[in-house]
Amino acid sequence: MVVHADTVWKRFGRVAVLQGLSLAVPAGSTVALVGANGAGKTTTIRVLMNLLEPTAGAVTVLGIDSRRLSPRDFVQIGYVSEHQEMPRRMTVAAYIAYLRPFYPTWDRALESEIVSQFRLPPDRRIGDLSHGMRMKMALACALPFRPTLLVLDEPLTGLDPLVRDEFIDRLKQQAGETTILVSSHELTEIEAVTTHVAFLDRGRVLFQEGLGELTARMRRVRVTVVTGLRPLAHLPDEWLDVRVDGRVVSFLDTRFSSAALPARVAAAIGAVERIDAEPVDLRTIYTALARAVRDESAFT
Repeated sequence: MVVHADTVWKRFGRVAVLQGLSLAVPAGSTVALVGANGAGKTTTIRVLMNLLEPTAGAVTVLGIDSRRLSPRDFVQIGYVSEHQEMPRRMTVAAYIAYLRPFYPTWDRALESEIVSQFRLPPDRRIGDLSHGMRMKMALACALPFRPTLLVLDEPLTGLDPLVRDEFIDRLKQQAGETTILVSSHELTEIEAVTTHVAFLDRGRVLFQEGLGELTARMRRVRVTVVTGLRPLAHLPDEWLDVRVDGRVVSFLDTRFSSAALPARVAAAIGAVERIDAEPVDLRTIYTALARAVRDESAFT
């Protein structure tokens, strides 16, 4: 594993932000770290990058205890954050030139390709760039040395749709060669590069799964009943976001099986006229799971 966290806790005074978090990032993967605001995503990334020391638990990055990462190790890690700090008075070209000597694997041809693709103005001061251009600048500084691991903390926040597309297009070109860990609320955009999903809630990873396996077991189901709908008292726990509209009951089936569904529907709802099931995207899956977790938390 390129990144492995085992039962990690992080406390700030009496507040436990991470509560036994475990996470694995396989080599060559793109892992999307998803969760509501306050779930612990940024704290997780800062602990992994040794910007914060864990209160308990173990973290390894590139096979090394994260607390012992050296400058030689950090030249294999790219980091981009929505709050990226860069010298505002330096020009784009001057800052990139300043960075090159620190990275033995810096690829000048890749640098030129990225700067051209992002249309970064070499002579403009970083402080005069728009937010979108600064984020592209941050990525242009993190990719030319071909990092083994690229960590992205909410990189798409506040970007317009065109800049988001350009950002994601660049990540697509880098995916596979570079292992990527990305925290983002922009799930529609990052789904295109995601291979695995880790769902955080209150400082814990509730589950981590390959995106293909996750989407394969999730379906939005619409059931049309024959006559009047009987009371829906005992529905399967695997059915989330249940909605009723006249004779139609819809829900997200989190354990979808085309063979088993008719019998389960008949047992829970009664005689039906029609059953339709369709795949759902990552954003739909996340919102249904997040709503279920939130509603359950309200009673615990």
